[in-house]
Amino acid sequence: MIETDSRTIAHLDLDTFFVSVERLRNTQLNNKPIIIGGLSDRGVVASCSYETRYFGVHAGMPMKMARQLCSEAQVLRGDMEAYSKYSHLVTQVIADKAPLYEKASIDEHYLDVSGMDKFFGTWKWTNELRDTIMKETGLPISFGLSVNKTVSKIATGQAKPNGKLQVTQEKVKPFLAPLSIRKIPGVGQKNYQLLRNMGIPTIEVLTMIPVELMQKVLGKEGVHIWEKANGIDRAPVIPYTEQKTISTEQTFATDTTDIRLLNSLLVSMTEGLAFELRRQGKLSGCITVKIRYANFDTHTQQLSIPYNASDHILIAKAKELFQKLYNRRMLIRLLGVRLSNLVQGFQQIDLFEDTAQMAILYQAMDKIRHRYGEDAVKRAVGL
Repeated sequence: MIETDSRTIAHLDLDTFFVSVERLRNTQLNNKPIIIGGLSDRGVVASCSYETRYFGVHAGMPMKMARQLCSEAQVLRGDMEAYSKYSHLVTQVIADKAPLYEKASIDEHYLDVSGMDKFFGTWKWTNELRDTIMKETGLPISFGLSVNKTVSKIATGQAKPNGKLQVTQEKVKPFLAPLSIRKIPGVGQKNYQLLRNMGIPTIEVLTMIPVELMQKVLGKEGVHIWEKANGIDRAPVIPYTEQKTISTEQTFATDTTDIRLLNSLLVSMTEGLAFELRRQGKLSGCITVKIRYANFDTHTQQLSIPYNASDHILIAKAKELFQKLYNRRMLIRLLGVRLSNLVQGFQQIDLFEDTAQMAILYQAMDKIRHRYGEDAVKRAVGL
């Protein structure tokens, strides 16, 4: 027997977010093919407009190939500081109005609006929220409204661009049935090909497969995919707070003014936190450096940054803060680093300035760390 869900979950997703922000800043880009990412041929596409997708361009594609597919596209390097600013604006509008929301990434939010039908009507309320966001930020946004995160997210995808769609409980299975299995959140290219090779093209066909077989083929992941195909998703909307942090600090056995030691430790700590961010699939929007002097005076310096999880960027920011902070030249007792304002999201921002080789390097280093431990690969300066 398939479960039912009495919740009402809204999923809001900013359409081609980076492109939309660029068009707000320069209206001459409206209705023109836009590609955002690294400018060199070795760069990677971070985002692209719907006009370029007609030619087969998509995020993650090598920039050289994207230029060949859509030669008339205007290529922009991207400005993560601007995108972070607009992301915060949207989140603030939602925070002012939503009873419970989760910031799932830089451009998408989940809202639990269960029970609001008694007072406002969830469809009417979500429509008004969408109108407010568009009015106050100028950004196009789509939403899906349904019984859980999975169905509402799929509904948002079907509503794009700049649309809205409600899927009530009784319509969940008819809505999902004809869709490609590629529409299921979490079904990547590898699993998509595997399921297609098994003769499973649509969600309807997937629901006919015994869950035991899915578990045998894909393990626990197969069970989760089968449940999503059947409209089952128990995941709660996790309340979002800007105070979510990860941090580390070290108290020295002997107070020190050894700048080489302090910088080395700063690099090592920041590198470790950045790896933990990527392991959790998160980005940070704020970095803080903390020092405590031998007389126990404690000082901190923080900096809001474009959402990030890259060692080389976060280390540079940490060093910048330390240089501003350490101006008394007194003995230091403790040094710490904290990353906060965390959101879910893959490291798409690197694609503005890093080559594909840089992304591959990070993946390779993280793979080694996952297998052999966090200390298996470290920068020499941090040793």
